[in-house]
Amino acid sequence: MDSNKESGSTSDDLKTPLLPVQYPIEISSPDIQWSLKSILTTNNLFILLGPLSCAAITLFVKLDGPKPETSRNMLAVLAWVFLWWLTEAVPVPITSLSPLFLFPLFRIASADDVAQTYMDDVIALVLGSFILALAVEHYNIHRRLALNITMLFCGEPLKPALLLLGICGTSAFVSMWMHNVAAAMMMMPVATGILQRLPTHPGRSIEVSRFCKAVVLGVTYSVAIGGMSTLTGTGVNLILVGMWKSYFPEAEPISYSTWFFFGFPLALLIFFALWLILCFFYCSSGSGNALSSYLDKSHLRRELELLGPMAFAEKTILAVFSILIVLWMTRNITADIPGWGALFNGRAGDGTASVMMATLLFIIPNKKQQGEKLMDWNKCKKLPWSMILLLGAGFAIADGVQRSGLADVLSESLDFLEEVPYLAIAPVVCLVSGTITEFTSNNATTTLVIPLLVQLAKTMQVHPLLLMVPGAIGAQFAFFLPTATPSNAVGLATKHIEIKDMMKIGLPLKIAGITAVSLIMPTLGACVFWR
Repeated sequence: MDSNKESGSTSDDLKTPLLPVQYPIEISSPDIQWSLKSILTTNNLFILLGPLSCAAITLFVKLDGPKPETSRNMLAVLAWVFLWWLTEAVPVPITSLSPLFLFPLFRIASADDVAQTYMDDVIALVLGSFILALAVEHYNIHRRLALNITMLFCGEPLKPALLLLGICGTSAFVSMWMHNVAAAMMMMPVATGILQRLPTHPGRSIEVSRFCKAVVLGVTYSVAIGGMSTLTGTGVNLILVGMWKSYFPEAEPISYSTWFFFGFPLALLIFFALWLILCFFYCSSGSGNALSSYLDKSHLRRELELLGPMAFAEKTILAVFSILIVLWMTRNITADIPGWGALFNGRAGDGTASVMMATLLFIIPNKKQQGEKLMDWNKCKKLPWSMILLLGAGFAIADGVQRSGLADVLSESLDFLEEVPYLAIAPVVCLVSGTITEFTSNNATTTLVIPLLVQLAKTMQVHPLLLMVPGAIGAQFAFFLPTATPSNAVGLATKHIEIKDMMKIGLPLKIAGITAVSLIMPTLGACVFWR
């Protein structure tokens, strides 16, 4: 599931008892009956499940290792936090704050040490990039960009497969530079706006219906695939980078450019696999004739004309965003070409550039109203604080697992996996992570599996990233269920697709994704990450 199921609580619909409760006749007080009913609700049972599992592990589980008591306490805290994450009995952002009081209470780490894990360069990178994304959304730049790119693929005569490629490619491109959920929210109205010109009556041709499904499914999955390309595309990549930095502080950090050299080719393979799958199922030979009378360049050009010419604010934001991308890509290029980061002795990070360029938006006037800047704090109220807190919790847990000695215990318990064939590592890890992510959020899946994969890598005596990267990528293969990630829910909400359509495309797409990771990781991944 996505990172993007980032906040929320259990629905009010779930407040029915797990089992029918037969109250004895003597319990007649309305207050007592109400009290029992309120306790025996699904949500409250899930709330109690967290601390009860923690208490059970603390009382009955014994672990070996250099720090048996602390490692046991860490395992108990993990059970508590992950059960609340999985059930969402408590809102995910609040659960993400729980290490701030659980770690000190269970003598795992001090309050200061835990708090420091919630703010580092990765968090700064997220904050800066999201502020820029909000600026892009506020000035409708994403819509203008989408229409311009899509027009390039809307030829005469109309070729539905080529138009589908343009719409999906635009969605993936937008998702490369902002979170995939935000990209889905931006691109789906553009896509459905194009589909609104197609007939909606029940008697419309099957070609039209299929093309509508292809477009919505294409946007839904393209934003997830595009997010794999860059560090800022999804929270999963940021969690991976943060945990790598936490577990291996002496190792070379994964920079924006390093990840791009690996993530972009991988995403490109999966993207074209998606396009071919959609064309196979939904773009028949006669669909061009059925669509040509409803959809052509004139429709897109009319949409573009309604936006008017580009204003100073739009041009400036595009320029700032472009400069930021260049700064990200050139901070640390290669060992022989150090990049601009060397001018500051390695003290500047990707977050440094992100926050610096975002700050400019609060300084430069928008030239629309006197004294008004490109951005103000009121426009930043939609910042995804839930995701930021979840990232911080992931970093805190990674630090706690290492600090408590639980990492050593896990490593010793995985000795039997040393005989796994080298080439089977990536596909197996990706498959396991890709299965778990259908039932919980992408970010929570990554936070759960990465610490285990780190210890597994030590046990198998392989480079940790050989397991960590497929685990993180697999967590983004949430292609089956609408509840797996918010972007899937956005697609289903258009009513152009059903769950069976997602399963129909999601299965071959997941297989293609696992295959791509299996091919890329031991080859290109080895060159990029541990050259």
